[in-house]
Amino acid sequence: MTLTEPPAARPSARWQNAKIVDIVVRTPRIKSFFVALPEPFDFRAGQHVDVRLTAPDGYQAMRSYSIASAPGVASSSIEIAIDLLDNGEVSPFFHEVAAVGDEIEMRGPLGGYFVWSPSDGGPLLLIGGGSGLVPLMSMVRARVTVDAAVPAALILSARHWDDALYRDELIALEQRHAGLSVIFALTRDAPTRPQDFGRHIDEGIVRQALMSLPAAPRLVFICGSNGFVNSASDAVLAAGIPTEIVRTERYGG
Repeated sequence: MTLTEPPAARPSARWQNAKIVDIVVRTPRIKSFFVALPEPFDFRAGQHVDVRLTAPDGYQAMRSYSIASAPGVASSSIEIAIDLLDNGEVSPFFHEVAAVGDEIEMRGPLGGYFVWSPSDGGPLLLIGGGSGLVPLMSMVRARVTVDAAVPAALILSARHWDDALYRDELIALEQRHAGLSVIFALTRDAPTRPQDFGRHIDEGIVRQALMSLPAAPRLVFICGSNGFVNSASDAVLAAGIPTEIVRTERYGG
C-alpha cells in the first residue's frame, strides 16, 4: 500500500504477536481476519497496520492492511480485510493457510493523513474501489458507533454485485441511520437497486452522491488501486470539488 502522506509522517509502532480469533468470508476473493493483540491498540478510522510473515528459512514478507473496525469499540480484536492476489506473497497465506488460533506479527496503528474522527465533522464523501472500501468502512462504523449526526455519502465500485464488500451491512446501515447514503457502481453487472449504477465512477455518479448531502462535503476520501484513485479523483474534481479537501490512499505500489 502506498500512502499519500510522506513516510516520515508515519508514527513508529512496536511489533506484537497477534492471534487470529475469527475468519469471515466477505466476497469470493476477500476475507476478514479478526486479530487480538496483547497490548492496548487505540486507533483512528482510516489507519492501518503492518503485517509480517516469516518463513522457516528466515525469509520475511510484509504488507500493510487497513483496519475495518470502528475505533473505540469495546472489543479485544480488530478487523482487517484481505483481498486474494494471484501473485501475492502474503494474501495467499491468509486465504489458503491461516486458521483461527494462528499467530502473526503485527504493528500499528500507522498513518495520520488518511484519517477521520467524528469531531472532524462533515459532510463526508467516501469513494472506494474493491478492498479500498476497508478504511472507509471504519469511518462509516465510527460514525454509527458514536451516533454522530454527520451526513455521509459513500460510493463503492465493484465488478459484480457479489463482489461488493460489506454490501449487506452498508444497505442495513443506510436504512437504519439517517444521513448515510450508499451508491454501488458495478462495472460488470447491471445495477440491482434504482439508486445504483452499472458503470465506472464518473462525474455523473459523483454529482448524484453529492445531491444526497445537505451541503458541500467538508472532506473527501478516496481509496483503491492507483488507476481507480486517479479516475475517481478526476471525477470528483470535474464535479467541482476543490483539491484541498480531497485525501487519497492507494494500494498496490
